[in-house]
Amino acid sequence: MARKIKITSDSTCDVSKELCDAHNIGIAPLHVVYGSESYDDMQNIVPEDILRRYKEKKELPKTSAVSIYEYVHFFRKYVDDGYEVVHINLGSSISSSHQNAVAAAEEVGGVYVIDSQSLSCGMALLVLKAVDYVEKTDLSAKEIAEKIEGLIPKIRMSFVVDDLEFLRAGGRCSTLAMLGANLLSIKPCIEVDNTKGSAMTVGRKYRGKLDKVVAQYTREKLSQYTNFDGDRAYIISCDVPEEIVNNMYEIVDSLGVFKEIIAGSAGCTISSHCGSGTIGIGFLVK
Repeated sequence: MARKIKITSDSTCDVSKELCDAHNIGIAPLHVVYGSESYDDMQNIVPEDILRRYKEKKELPKTSAVSIYEYVHFFRKYVDDGYEVVHINLGSSISSSHQNAVAAAEEVGGVYVIDSQSLSCGMALLVLKAVDYVEKTDLSAKEIAEKIEGLIPKIRMSFVVDDLEFLRAGGRCSTLAMLGANLLSIKPCIEVDNTKGSAMTVGRKYRGKLDKVVAQYTREKLSQYTNFDGDRAYIISCDVPEEIVNNMYEIVDSLGVFKEIIAGSAGCTISSHCGSGTIGIGFLVK
């Protein structure tokens, strides 16, 4: 019998529906919660809904993890169909989704759960690498999981935030810090630490309009490395003008290193925490 391996992730990986459909990727949605109303990320709510609701009502949602019960049903439908599953989760320091997936996998069997120690496009890079291994090699599910775990320390992912309003509204920075940053036109760079379960720290603080900041940020990030994994780079953004995204794409492309550059949109989880004008880049190093 031919091997059957299913690559899955949760919705925070921000891999588009088109890519998921093309490569048979399964996605478990996190939940977006407004009081007693609960929605499934990118299924019955999209980032535009969150941005509009905040603009109209100054109301931000909370996000909640995929439960053990939900993961059991999610994994079981693939395992019952004869698949082994390699599941790549949101970093464990951000959400209990990873712990819940591990518990569910122990109950179902035949599931390899990986703590990406990342989020968004950092996760997406791992998901697409796992797809590469399924489609282009004869590796077993266990071997693919081991390969992916070996790539986690090689993720380089960060993003810049144009406006700290969502971070302030969500209690992640003070009103004073937000007002000071806006007054001085400061755009902080948020670095994702893939050695601490995707803990995030503030890196360099750029000053100026978003288009100039993004160009400077992109060139600086790329200039820090020479040992790129050339398969792909991944740009992720939330409500950023198309010309700014295109300019970032052109800067990355001009390096002449990557076979593929994907420009994707952030899902509800990232959007609800960071808000409009967030843009970042992820890639792997050797």
